[in-house]
Amino acid sequence: MSPPSRLPRLLAACTLLLISSLVHAQYSWIDANGVRHFSDRPPPPSTPPHKILKAPGRAAPAIQPAAAEPAPTAEAPVPSAGPRSLAQREQDYRARARLREEQDRKDAAELQRRRDLAQHCRDARAMRAQVASGVRIAKFDAKGERSFMTDEERAAQLARADKALAQCR
Repeated sequence: MSPPSRLPRLLAACTLLLISSLVHAQYSWIDANGVRHFSDRPPPPSTPPHKILKAPGRAAPAIQPAAAEPAPTAEAPVPSAGPRSLAQREQDYRARARLREEQDRKDAAELQRRRDLAQHCRDARAMRAQVASGVRIAKFDAKGERSFMTDEERAAQLARADKALAQCR
């Protein structure tokens, strides 16, 4: 090959190299939900400039922000500024797991309390219906002897059933 034929090839190779870098233009930004996006198209106009991590012709930030983490609660440890070590992230994860388990236990206890109250209310309604029906109700004493409920005992039992039902409303 002669030197003049190399020049057009070298020029074509340089042009292709420059064009390929423009074709691979990448944008990177974090949306309002904390999701990181990568695209060859610019982010939506509503994206604030500090959320755009990478754009063609713009230098990438030295430290890229970490993925969005849930907002710290009053009991959760407050994250410190700067990069976090693996031990710190593990410690935070364990703290969040303890809080989640504690909340699950509280939710389970509340669910059981509601079930117990519902059963108590069903029993109180059944007792009230039985006492209010006017049917003779037998009772047995400590010796095993049977007797029937008097009108005073029936009124007292009805009052107790009404008092239990007052918690159900």
